[in-house]
Formats: sequence, structure tokens, C-alpha cells
Amino acid sequence: MGPKRKTNKEFWVYMLECAGECIYTGIAVDPESRFLEHLSGKGSRFTRARKPIRIIGARRYPDRGTALRVESSLKKLTPDAKRKWAASA
Repeated sequence: MGPKRKTNKEFWVYMLECAGECIYTGIAVDPESRFLEHLSGKGSRFTRARKPIRIIGARRYPDRGTALRVESSLKKLTPDAKRKWAASA
């Protein structure tokens, strides 16, 4: 066997509107499938406690590392700034 190759799979950063007017930010290869996981209780602890209502925004990124960096920076924003990002996505 040869060396393992890294795949540069595209990832999405997405935001969900959740119960209590909360916003959840995450990454996924397929945000719609991930949303369904959140709805079924198989998502994060956050969305198990605050039921997701809808996807409010999503953007595609070239790889997981980029998506993780964007997700991290978005999580530091105010709710209003998050809504602006989602509206422009």
C-alpha cells in the first residue's frame, strides 16, 4: 500500500435558527442532511437542548480546515452579526 492521500472534500459552514431565537453554527459536507440529524436528536448537544427550526444560511469552502477557521470566527460574533452573515450567504 502506498501513502495515504488527503482528500480535499468541500465543506459547508451553516447556521441554524433554533428555539429561543438562538443561532447554531456548524460545518458539514451536506448541510441539509446534517440539519435532519439535528432535528432527529443526533446532532450536537446545543441542538438537542434548543430544537432547530431552519437553516438560515450556508456557504461552501474548499476544505475542512478553512471551514473550521470560518466556523470558529463566526461563533465569536454577536447574534445580529451572525444573522447578517446568514442573510448574505
